[in-house]
Parts: sequence; C-alpha cells; structure tokens
Amino acid sequence: MLHSALDERGRRFKLALRAGIPILVLFTLIFFTTFSKEAIFKITLDNALLMGGLVFTTIYFIYFLLELDIKETLLDQTTQGYNQESFVRKLQADHPKTLAIVYINNLGTINDNYGTNAANEMLQRLIIKLHDHAKRYSIGETLIGRNMGAEFLVAVNNDNIEVKQMLESFTLENPTINSIEVDYRFAVVVNSSSDPEQTISLLRDQIKSQDYEKQEKATPVKDARELSILESSVMGALNNRSFNFYYRPLENVHDKRVDTYEISIKLRSENGKEILPRDYLPIINRLGLGRAYDRIILERTVDTALLVDDTVNFSFNLSPFSIRDRDFLDSAFAYIEEQGLDPARLIIEIYERKTHHDLGKYLKTLNRIRAKGIRICIDNFGSSNASMEYMKHFNFDMVQFDRDFVTNLDDKNSLSILKSLIDMSKELGLTSVAKWVDNDRQKEKLEELGIDYVQGFGIGKQLDEYTLLETYNKRNDK
Repeated sequence: MLHSALDERGRRFKLALRAGIPILVLFTLIFFTTFSKEAIFKITLDNALLMGGLVFTTIYFIYFLLELDIKETLLDQTTQGYNQESFVRKLQADHPKTLAIVYINNLGTINDNYGTNAANEMLQRLIIKLHDHAKRYSIGETLIGRNMGAEFLVAVNNDNIEVKQMLESFTLENPTINSIEVDYRFAVVVNSSSDPEQTISLLRDQIKSQDYEKQEKATPVKDARELSILESSVMGALNNRSFNFYYRPLENVHDKRVDTYEISIKLRSENGKEILPRDYLPIINRLGLGRAYDRIILERTVDTALLVDDTVNFSFNLSPFSIRDRDFLDSAFAYIEEQGLDPARLIIEIYERKTHHDLGKYLKTLNRIRAKGIRICIDNFGSSNASMEYMKHFNFDMVQFDRDFVTNLDDKNSLSILKSLIDMSKELGLTSVAKWVDNDRQKEKLEELGIDYVQGFGIGKQLDEYTLLETYNKRNDK
C-alpha cells in the first residue's frame, strides 16, 4: 500500500476516534444515570470486556461511515459539480437525450501562469456560470459534472439544437472567468447509448477531431448511434486494410516538374463510403491502433513506389508515437530493405505541437531514420514553438510551411515572416514547400520569395491510386 494511502487511513482512524470518544462518554453518563442509580458499578472482567467492545465497535463503525462517505461522495471536490463516477451513474439512471462535453483547451497554460489555486477557483466559478447560463436559456434540469481535469460534462433532456446554441452563447459571453482567458471547445451528441462511458469517449473524439480540421469553425451536433456505427466502420476498415490512397502533386518550381507526391488517406467502410481523417484518427488513437495504422501506410507506400518510375518520391505522415517506437522502426526498416526500395524516395512528415520531453533521445531516433537514407520533413512549420525547437537541434531535409502563411500572402506581417523562414531554409540547406496554393497569383508570389516546391489545387488535382499507376507504371511504354 502506498505511504499516502497509509497516512490517509491513519487520518481517518484518528477522526473516528475523536468522534467516538464523545459518544462513548455520553453513553456512559446515560448508563450511570439511568441504570446504576442504586447500585455501585463494579469494574469486573465482564464489564471491562463489554466496555472495550463498545469502544471498538463505536470507533470502527464511525470509521466505516467515513470510508463509505468518501467512496460514495457525489461531488468533485474542486468544482462541487458531480464527479466522474456519480455523473456516469446519473446518466445510467436518467438516460438524458443530449450529452455535451465542454473542454478547457488551455488549462495547462492557466495552471502554469496563474497557479493551481487560481485555476481551481476559475473552474469552480465556470461551473456555476454554466449552470446559471443554462437556466437563463430555459434549459431543463441540467446535470454538470467534471470528468478529468479539463473536461466538463453536461447532460439535459432538451433538444440538441437548444443545447448547442446555449453552449455557443456561453463561450462567447464568457471569454474570461476570474480575469483568466479561457479557450473553450465543446461537442454535443444526441441519443446517448446505454453505455455512458462509450458516449463520453465519442464526445472526446469529436473534440480531438477539431484539431485535425482547424479551419472548421462550426461545432456540429452528432448522433451517438451514428458515432458508434462510425467506430465499428473504422475498426472494420483497419482490419480489412480498406484504405483509399490519394496523391497530391508537388511541383518543383525550378524545373516545373512533378517529382514528388504527398499522400492523403481516407478509410473505406463496407458500404464504400469514405471516412475522413478528422473522423477516424481520434478513434484510432483512442483505441491504441495508431501503430497498426501507420504500419499499413508505410507498407502500402513502399509497395506503390516499387510499381512506379524511380524518379517519383512519396511524402507521407507518420505519428510521432510510432516513430518513437523502436519495434515499429525496426519492422519498417526491415520491410523497406526486404522489398529493395531506395529509402531516399520516402519522405516522412512529422508534426508536434509540443517539444518531446526527452528531446535528446528523440533526436537520436530521427538521426537513425536519416541514417537509413529516409528523408524527414517537418510539417506545418511555424504553427508551434516545437517546430523551431526541433529546427535548432536537427538537420531536416524538407520543411512544409503552415497553411496560414500561404492563405495570408496579402498580409504584410505574414509575408515578411514567410520570407524570413524561406531564407532561413535556404541557409540551412532545406527544401521548402508551400501547400494550399490555389491560384497563379499565389504561385508567382511564392516563386518570387524563393520557394522550392508548391502544392495545391492551383498546381494540379490529386490522383487516385489507379491513375497514379497508369501514369507512372514502369510497364507502360515510355
């Protein structure tokens, strides 16, 4: 047993003892005044055993009640809302129509900059304001609970659209709480399943999917039954390796040739409908299937590369968690070597919002990949501090700039930053890439800045696997 658990058990026993002694004194006074007025109470072995039994029973009964009270408490001690366990029990009992999750995206930053006490006071105030806001919107009985640190769960029997509108207005009206800026995210589902914890997991997936589609402003209301079907479809597609690969052309600005394709992937359900990355990636990650997914991508890319001209390269994304897995890398290297593919034709894209805590070990892993001849690209460069931190310590082969730079070429500040980043890339010997290029004006501007590759609808449409093989298949007559 942990030392902290032993200390807590001792604290509760002392509390029970402190509560039990007054009760025993009261019992003794009542006993003497009621039953022993005319007789002298003698201390005998029987009486001593009786009193000892009373002391033991009283103290341990109080201790048992304290244990039971702590275990069965309904409240989260920080916010005074329902805790996770009691909230789930309420969901199982009440079966509310609509369930929502409100996520405080910057809680870690708040803790770092304001301290834990101020953060806890903010969370407590938040749940009160959320409850009052729901009442103001004429939302019926509102159950609000805290599920883990930054997650708040809201369950009501109202129409889902009303709940969505209520949460939208709440986040807009309360950008700060206790003078602390709060970055909200929320998701709403209807027709909660009989398994509340599964529904909560589906809600978390919806929150995470917002990371994959930064441009998506709206928060759609999802049906829990449809999300459950989606999860089954994702599992089935992964097990059957039902993937649709698409190839986005990267044009070399210097010779106007397309010699590299960036791979994008969609899963294919049994009915043939495609599942987008923003929908399936949170599910795959939650179920711990990221390495299996990345393994399929790697093998399929290698197999395709062997069927097309040797001048065609492929750029694709792998999860940092897969890259850090030594067993995954060993099997990846072995597969590439077995198939006899030139590793230089493969470009692995990586992107992380935060610097890995063991940076030295991670950089050794990246060096190990480059030593095999595989090129490494840092994706979405300029969108996080981690990008620059890695750039200071590792010699990447390629850099892809964040889309905001390309879509804001008319902004003087954005343009100036992009120019400096392109100049820095040249000095470091990095190949620079600008994606999301949709028209000739953007392309011309980027060429003036000295970009090496451009990609987007203004460059060319993406190819499906069949078209790619028809275009570059080695067996075709040259």
